[in-house]
Amino acid sequence: MTYENILVKNIRGIIVLTINREKSMNALNKYVFNELEHFFSVAAPKKKKLKGIIITGAGEKAFVAGADIKEFLNFKGDDAMKVSARGQEIFNLIEKFPKPVIAAVNGFALGGGCELAMACHLRIASDRARFGQPEVNLGIIPGYGGTQRLPQLIGRGRALEYLMTGDMVGAEEAYRIGLVNHVVPHGEEVKKAKDIITKIASKAPIAVAKIIECVDDAYNEVLNGFDSEVKAFGAVAHSEDFKEGANAFVERREAEFKGR
Repeated sequence: MTYENILVKNIRGIIVLTINREKSMNALNKYVFNELEHFFSVAAPKKKKLKGIIITGAGEKAFVAGADIKEFLNFKGDDAMKVSARGQEIFNLIEKFPKPVIAAVNGFALGGGCELAMACHLRIASDRARFGQPEVNLGIIPGYGGTQRLPQLIGRGRALEYLMTGDMVGAEEAYRIGLVNHVVPHGEEVKKAKDIITKIASKAPIAVAKIIECVDDAYNEVLNGFDSEVKAFGAVAHSEDFKEGANAFVERREAEFKGR
């Protein structure tokens, strides 16, 4: 598949994926979603030496300033439900991806953009970043997981306030309430994300994937996260990586993990 709305650059095993609709402030439309779906379900899983993925936005103003509202104006029947379900499905691919996915938020992350950032495992914010779920100002609600992930990250009370008022928050406030992991000077967010992925890549790949899986299961109403942890612990305990890690610890040397 040829991508026209996203740019994919592989830098020594770290992929920087840029939403590339700068003139539209990187707004999400059906074509962006099609390309994100293909990338995370088909292209990325085939990359054997992949360390992690960084998602950012083109230009200086926006990470993703929201969904392309023009696509919403002609909804008929259950079109709206289908659009919401598809967006959630694609963002779930990101959330469940077995390698670290980090949002490098370089500007406005509003509506669907905030939801995209929250679907990533970690969020690095430029000091110019602004976050918000302003859908209520348009008479609708978040449809790509915003009402679910925001409370998970910042708590029910704060999430309800931001969701019902539509207020935006700056980078420092986003850090204070737990929405982002780090705030850095503008232009350094991708570098910080690369540093974190490089550090994670030095750990056991199977263990990292299982951690992502278990944390996701903690928020799954059907699954029991504690049971998932027991099963995952058993699986990694029989891996070659565990034997290597344990022996390296005893022998006081750096472990060399193989992902087996």
